[in-house]
Amino acid sequence: MTDAAPAVKPTKPAGPFSAWEIGLAVRYLRAKRKEGGIALIAIISYVAIALAVLALITVMSIMAGFRATLLDRMLSFNGHMYVSGDLLQSPERDAAVARIKAVPGVTWVTPMTNDQSIVRAGGATTGAIVRGISRADLASMEYVNASLDDAARQRFGAGEWGGDNVLIGKALAEGLGLRVGDPITLYSPTGASSAFGSLGGLEKTYRVGGVFSSGTADFDQAFIFMPIEQAQLFYGKEGRWDVIELKVEQPDRVEALRMPVQRAAGPSALVSDWRDRLAAFWGALKVERVAMSIILGLVVAIAALNIISGIVMLVKNKTKDIAILRTVGASQSSMLRIFFMAGAMIGVAGTVTGLVLGLLFCLNIGSIQHFLEWVFQTELFNADVYMLDAVPALVDPVDVFWVTVWSFFMSCVAGLIPSWQAAKLDPVEALRYE
Repeated sequence: MTDAAPAVKPTKPAGPFSAWEIGLAVRYLRAKRKEGGIALIAIISYVAIALAVLALITVMSIMAGFRATLLDRMLSFNGHMYVSGDLLQSPERDAAVARIKAVPGVTWVTPMTNDQSIVRAGGATTGAIVRGISRADLASMEYVNASLDDAARQRFGAGEWGGDNVLIGKALAEGLGLRVGDPITLYSPTGASSAFGSLGGLEKTYRVGGVFSSGTADFDQAFIFMPIEQAQLFYGKEGRWDVIELKVEQPDRVEALRMPVQRAAGPSALVSDWRDRLAAFWGALKVERVAMSIILGLVVAIAALNIISGIVMLVKNKTKDIAILRTVGASQSSMLRIFFMAGAMIGVAGTVTGLVLGLLFCLNIGSIQHFLEWVFQTELFNADVYMLDAVPALVDPVDVFWVTVWSFFMSCVAGLIPSWQAAKLDPVEALRYE
């Protein structure tokens, strides 16, 4: 009596995205042209996607850097929140200011005046905004304060009623040909008040106590700083303020402080923030960001479409292989996955390469700029114009995430279209003429 033969266990079919499917997809991509491969087209598609992702990350990061730098300098000059209204003429004004300073998140509270004025110097006449501010509060404007030397800070606000020294912007000083110590004549359309009413048309000559640079040429052209006591006297606003400016720890979350500041200021105060004052500018930045994202996103999509032509050629060259695999038991879904992975691999490799190159470029953009300036012996980015020593680049993780997702998605879509055709190929028709 012979022993019974051991039962043979049925072979379990390979699951989706199994090792043999992945291996076959890689083999097809690496095959030479005479073997029906698409190595050259795959390389071209890979390079195109990598360059598109690199360009998208770089451009969006540079735009974000310029946007953040410009906004930071504008907010440093103008403040983050504003308090106005009847409170400024109320006896409770000083108490309200003390309560506002105590609000968590508020870092600086600056009362000031703002007046339009005609300026004459060196035979030239122009208009300017004269901002009345105290010497102590001048420190709240980071870039302005940093651009002044100690002597200019000491001269500002020194003397009776704040003295006769004013600070003017760099662009205004250059336009009028002024230097520190030169006379500058201001004209007040209202003038100081007297027992006979407003004197009107008051004119006075001051001295340039310092030249400031805010980092924004428009502000440097338009503003003059005057000690607040002198401004109140010269413009007939003795004891009055035009606005109270606030600086906060997180300007991008200023909305959360509106109610606390409103409660501290009282019902007679009107509270607004920088988004109200700079609504047009902020809106333009948002539109520009969205528009550039769409345009550059289309560049990535166009680069990914190269995958379609490559996989179409691969399917055409591998028609016999597809028919044989189908004949020996490979399913339509297996064929779909094999060619889909071949296309997706190109897209994933290109995306990762572009992502790494883009991040390296943005994180080292200053060094790259200075190296190119040294090589070509030319200035690529004028620091005197932009007040920056290098092109600013701010890498936003959210932007990087969506660029990566978009590139992956378009690569998968591009690979799916020809893969679907490969899955529907009839093996009988494919082998009829072989």
